[in-house]
Amino acid sequence: MCGICGVVSPGGDAPFPLQPMCHTLAHRGPDDAGIHREPGVGLGHRRLSIIDLDGGHQPLSNEDGTVWIVFNGEIYNYRELRAGLEGRHRFATASDTEVIVHLYEEKGERCVEELRGMFAFAVWDRRDGSLLLARDHLGQKPLFYTHDPGRLAFASEIKALLALDPALQELNPQALHQYLSLRLIAPPLTMFQRIYKLPPAHILRYREGRVQVRRYWDLHYEPKHLMDEEELLDALEERLLETVRAHLVSDVPVGAFLSGGLDSSLVVAMMSRVADRPVKTFSVGVPYEGYSELPYARMVADRYGTEHFQEVIDISLLETLPDVVWHLDEPADPLSVCIYYIADMARRHVKVVLGGDGGDELFGGYDRYYGNRYVGYYARLPALLRRHLLGPLLERMPDGFWYKSLSHQLKWIHQLSFYQGGRRYARSLNYFYFTDPYRDALYGPRLQEALDGFDPLASIEHPYQRAHAVDPLDRMLYADSMVRLPDHPVMILDRMTMAHGLEARSPFLDHRLAEFAARIPARMKVRGRRLRYIQVRLAERYLPPELLRRDKQGFSSALPYLLADEFRTLFNTFLRRSHLARDGYLQVQPIRRMLQEHLAGQVDHGNRLWLLCNAEVWYRMKVEGWSRDEVRAALTQPESPVARERSARVPA
Repeated sequence: MCGICGVVSPGGDAPFPLQPMCHTLAHRGPDDAGIHREPGVGLGHRRLSIIDLDGGHQPLSNEDGTVWIVFNGEIYNYRELRAGLEGRHRFATASDTEVIVHLYEEKGERCVEELRGMFAFAVWDRRDGSLLLARDHLGQKPLFYTHDPGRLAFASEIKALLALDPALQELNPQALHQYLSLRLIAPPLTMFQRIYKLPPAHILRYREGRVQVRRYWDLHYEPKHLMDEEELLDALEERLLETVRAHLVSDVPVGAFLSGGLDSSLVVAMMSRVADRPVKTFSVGVPYEGYSELPYARMVADRYGTEHFQEVIDISLLETLPDVVWHLDEPADPLSVCIYYIADMARRHVKVVLGGDGGDELFGGYDRYYGNRYVGYYARLPALLRRHLLGPLLERMPDGFWYKSLSHQLKWIHQLSFYQGGRRYARSLNYFYFTDPYRDALYGPRLQEALDGFDPLASIEHPYQRAHAVDPLDRMLYADSMVRLPDHPVMILDRMTMAHGLEARSPFLDHRLAEFAARIPARMKVRGRRLRYIQVRLAERYLPPELLRRDKQGFSSALPYLLADEFRTLFNTFLRRSHLARDGYLQVQPIRRMLQEHLAGQVDHGNRLWLLCNAEVWYRMKVEGWSRDEVRAALTQPESPVARERSARVPA
């Protein structure tokens, strides 16, 4: 796991500021640093040493120095690939990085088709003057780039590109619109106008000033596996065990996050079965009755004899949020704060952890999957009845101050009933955020003018429609796997673990396992209200029944309600004098109205205010240049000289 960066400028002679770019990525690679320069080309690398600890220095080249690579990630099948290359190439290291170099020499950009793992890399080919950028199948490793007619620059994190060119600190209105609509920013957009995100399963070729981007892999949900239930269970167990075993490749000890939920518990159980030593496991809990999963995590740890570490944490958004936003380079999410804390704990003991991300998207783990079926049933009622009788009755129901309240669920079903297919599914993700009525009132003239017909929901609707699938459930799973998964939980996992120099691996994100799971019949994933049916059946072979019977939990979604006082401080500090409203992107009165209604307990705007607040924090840090200490001072020491000086710049 590492941080990479570089600049290619055909015919350019001026030196590139690679040292500052690498410095911003030091947290991703605290063990080593390297730079390669030649006319018009600069490659930079920060290394977290996991494989070939002594010999894996980067940038790394082929035998004659005509092909150079900087690589971030892990290739789990590198030993098999190396065995097929050794007779034709001379290896100077034992690293997985060098395997990619020689594979590229033989297959060119099609080398990505042979790789199994998580990766983002750049290959400079002096022979034809081209740069190849590549990102793994399900987007576990990030890769950003910016280009103009004379230059292309890339990096693992946006902050490295800002170190190259501070003029890139320019808000992208379309990305802001998408973030407020869906709580994510889909490729190629980022929150910066001229910085782009390479999509998962894509490569970029840059040559003679031209950029070409193409997809190299996709998921197919047909044809379905023709097995009975027991045969399917055995096949799934075999593949998952093999996947977990592959993810243990490392020259340093590997631990695991253990939340006490189904996914991480199943991973730990299988690790314990295939590992040659007791697994180190890590759990955090919160001091709120009903939200701590530590008892369930301990249950799994005891069952498998893991070396278990756990802590009860008092989460402080006021202290942590500035660090989280700095590392994300994007507006934050409550999940970010939780991962930040557990990564900090795990890094004191190991360099690598396995986690359970991706299980929901493989096997159908979200309520909305069966909820969309209920929408279909409700939509059979005449539209006039729904619109003119049932709709007004539902509007009279007060919002329950909980994101899963009955009133929210009924209103969600009602609103979605007027859409179909991919549009319905996109709207199902949009409901708790800024739907059209909120947007029309909130957006200021500068944002309205810049949108130019941009549809933020198309990033969900189009994948749903183009999916190689028949069943609507599979289409939902595909849209989530291609967009929501890499651009929300996986993005957060990467930034928050790398913030502490910790490598996180997710067996459920293995593309070979994903290919197998995609062809499991939909009825074996969601059966009525039973989510992840086949995965739960498999887990019955490994986990205590008490863990399997309990409802899906987690405390990140509950933080806006559990930490109400801290959220009130955040809202009051950053929303009453909104800089986005000051600069014409938003309207101040709708913000103040939502704030007043929420704080008075009249309407639940918790999710919307969180989005606005984080957009504000991001804007001040990443566009206006506030430091982390200045944001912290504004939150925790409002009377400090720094906070007063910053506040004085904004009119009431």
